[in-house]
This record gives sequence, C-alpha cells and structure tokens, in this order.
Amino acid sequence: QVQLVESGGGLVQPGGSLRLSCAASGISFSIYAMGWYRQAPGKQRELVADITSGGSTNYADSGKARFTISRDNAKNTVYLQMNSLKPEDTAVYYCKAYSSRFGAYWGQGTQVTVSS
Repeated sequence: QVQLVESGGGLVQPGGSLRLSCAASGISFSIYAMGWYRQAPGKQRELVADITSGGSTNYADSGKARFTISRDNAKNTVYLQMNSLKPEDTAVYYCKAYSSRFGAYWGQGTQVTVSS
C-alpha cells in the first residue's frame, strides 16, 4: 500500500534550521508532484512548498527565501530544508503526493516547534 513517512521534525530555537524528509513507498514516485503542507492549531492546512515531477518548485510567501524543497527520485524522498525558523512556523508538517491520474496521498505529519 501507499505510505508517506515524514521525519526530521522537532524543537528548534528561533533562527535555527530543520530538514524534513518524506519517504514514499507504494507509488511510482518520479511521476508524482510532491508537496509540503502545514497546519497550526486552530488554523487550516496550508501549502508550504511543492515540486513537480519535473523539478519545478513553488513556495508560499511565508517560506520564500527561507525554505527549500527538493526531491531525490532515486531515494523516493522529498525534502524541506527550513532555515531562519520563526515561532510562527510552528505546526504539524505534512507531505503530500499527487497525480492528476492516480490521485493524492498524505503522510501522517511531523511536529515542528520553534520556541526558545
């Protein structure tokens, strides 16, 4: 079955960095667009960044110049490098795989907490 497993979350001080990973299995990873989303308490889930199967990237304004999304098709993994983290980046971060042909899948999420 399809599995998306996020890792790399945790507690970090403001200004710090984290690198999230999402390992996919059960799908032909290279043909899927991949995205990182986040959901803070009491707020709707929102897009952080996504990357197409061809490697084109897109960022929400909140993460531009601080976050970098990348993918390694050989490892079936998508990454989110987050730098200069702020308390408002605190949220559960989710990985999403989507294809217009095969649909969408979500991971279980990983908690990121930015606090001193």
